[in-house]
Amino acid sequence: MSLDAVLSRIDQDLDSALNRLQELLRIRSISTDPAYKEDCDAAADWLVSDLKSIGLDASKRPTPGHPMVVAHGGDSGPSLLFYGHYDVQPVDPLDLWNTPPFEPQIEDTPNGKVIRGRGASDDKGQLMTFVEACRAWKAVNGTLPARLTFFFEGEEESGSPSLIPFMEENAEELTSDVALICDTSMVAPGVPSIASQLRGMLKDEFTIHGPRIDLHSGHYGGPGLNPLREISRIIASFHDEDGRVAVDGFYDGVHEVPDDLKRQWESCGFDEKTYLNSVGYSQPHGEKGYSTLEQQWARPTLEINGIWGGYQGAGSKTVIPAEAHCKLTCRLVGDMDPNALRDKIRAHVDAQLSPDARVTWNQSLEGAPAAVMNIDRPDFDAARRALTDEWNREAVFVGMGGSIPIAGYFKEILDMDAMLIGFAQDDDAIHSPNEKYNVESFHKGIRSWARVLAALSE
Repeated sequence: MSLDAVLSRIDQDLDSALNRLQELLRIRSISTDPAYKEDCDAAADWLVSDLKSIGLDASKRPTPGHPMVVAHGGDSGPSLLFYGHYDVQPVDPLDLWNTPPFEPQIEDTPNGKVIRGRGASDDKGQLMTFVEACRAWKAVNGTLPARLTFFFEGEEESGSPSLIPFMEENAEELTSDVALICDTSMVAPGVPSIASQLRGMLKDEFTIHGPRIDLHSGHYGGPGLNPLREISRIIASFHDEDGRVAVDGFYDGVHEVPDDLKRQWESCGFDEKTYLNSVGYSQPHGEKGYSTLEQQWARPTLEINGIWGGYQGAGSKTVIPAEAHCKLTCRLVGDMDPNALRDKIRAHVDAQLSPDARVTWNQSLEGAPAAVMNIDRPDFDAARRALTDEWNREAVFVGMGGSIPIAGYFKEILDMDAMLIGFAQDDDAIHSPNEKYNVESFHKGIRSWARVLAALSE
């Protein structure tokens, strides 16, 4: 099979590929809003039709929510599964968009051409990089370089309620040698990146109860326990002066970054000053003794996401509120157990409670452990070399501060390692108004996948 001919075909077909992407971007597949259910169906139908057009056995699979798209192609070589999602985030606030979010267009910017529209980067543009690479392979060689399974989800932006049951029910069909995911970004412009670890997530929410009812602050101010003051004191106790989490046992299962990986991160092109200044920071504020990248990728966190209670209307109301509330999340790394950690955090809060204060917890929230990839596998090194060849810059293994649960599900449910290769940029404004995807990211992303497929099939 000729890789050079495939790459030439990709270059020649770029305009057509961009037109196809714009067709998909015009479909308003907002998964979280029931008003767009038919649009999500339409996006799944569009993908089935497009996959069939390149000779794949593709079908739309019903779920209790939005449908899955599954397709198969290729009859020799390793078995590879590619995952992406066709649903998108809501577009609000609409008045902050410079162009209509579902009328995609190519724009010239100081940093090159971009395609603007909701889903351009997250995740339709990234999804289509792989599809277009396969289209070129099929056109040039008449077949695909591996046994491929395409698995496209329609609920990623709304919590993936149908994902786990679908994977469990179709485990035999979906299980492959390795999963490929294109829903991530490059660590810096022009630096090809393979995510080697993703932080997990733990969510919790608690309420501090004090008096039976809201109290007059003149009658009870002084002797009365104030839940807002109580919850503030408890929240302050979560961290010490060095930014470490002060919950007993919080760091169980946390590992230090190996020196060779740390050296790779130090030379990956990450610009700490730009990263911090872009959001109004002058310095990092996390755990002392660790670099900004280590704090973001390899250290766990406990963050307060919301605090509320008492009177919040216009003017003043002199009350001691009956209760106060807090939402928190933890990002997990290494072998941290979300269920065990939840118990430790709750025990910490219980130990801090004053007399006459009690706590209740939200019992419906779940957690997911971190995902750590086995980068010692030969196919990870092969993919890294392929990306290096395309970008003329050594590809790097990076961490990710966020969570992509599907990577963990592939391991837990299908016993598959996942390889995360994405071409988004930090300024793509995913989930925000004016989302964009660099045309270079799209073009070289297609070429990158063609090279990776060739490398994995050798």
